[in-house]
Amino acid sequence: MNKLRTAFAATAAAALGLAALATAPAQAAAQPAFLAASQMPPSSTPWTATQVFAGVPENGGVLCAPYKIPAQNTRYREFSTELDTNGVQVTTVARTEADAVKLVATLRKALAGCGPLLEQQNPGLDAVSAYHGKLAVEEGAWVYSLDTADPQIGSTDVHLFSVGRDGRTVTLVRWGQMGDLKDAPLKAFRKTTTTAVNKLWP
Repeated sequence: MNKLRTAFAATAAAALGLAALATAPAQAAAQPAFLAASQMPPSSTPWTATQVFAGVPENGGVLCAPYKIPAQNTRYREFSTELDTNGVQVTTVARTEADAVKLVATLRKALAGCGPLLEQQNPGLDAVSAYHGKLAVEEGAWVYSLDTADPQIGSTDVHLFSVGRDGRTVTLVRWGQMGDLKDAPLKAFRKTTTTAVNKLWP
């Protein structure tokens, strides 16, 4: 009889253990890491960063690549300074590595052709896109710029972009401010890009 009680108790304990495992909350899947504010290119006033949000930024994503990045499995963080310098990092984990390769190609094409497209969409606007080479980090990162001038209102703006990939993960970084390409911190932005890609997965 004691043996029967012992066996019953062991079975009950095992059942309780399985039930506890079944009802325990699932551990959150690991997510790629983002740049910190201090890792953006140096500015005369400090950078601040938002929290990391799910999805893509408003208006379909990023200047020059609207609606190119899927919202699913995507997160982003925005950056700003007191002098209207701003930026964003958008990171997505593709279903397969082949899908990630395709997304990189799509984004690179959009960034390379951004200037002519903006001129077509905005008569009178002068917009020039330029490619600034590939960085040797993980599966690669590619750097672009967009220099715009609106003679009607006398404004000039410059943006730097990069697209990098680590396996199935693709990240896009944008930096922008008033001014010309000669005013842009291209060397520092390359460093920021390298950090962003290296930081995705420790």
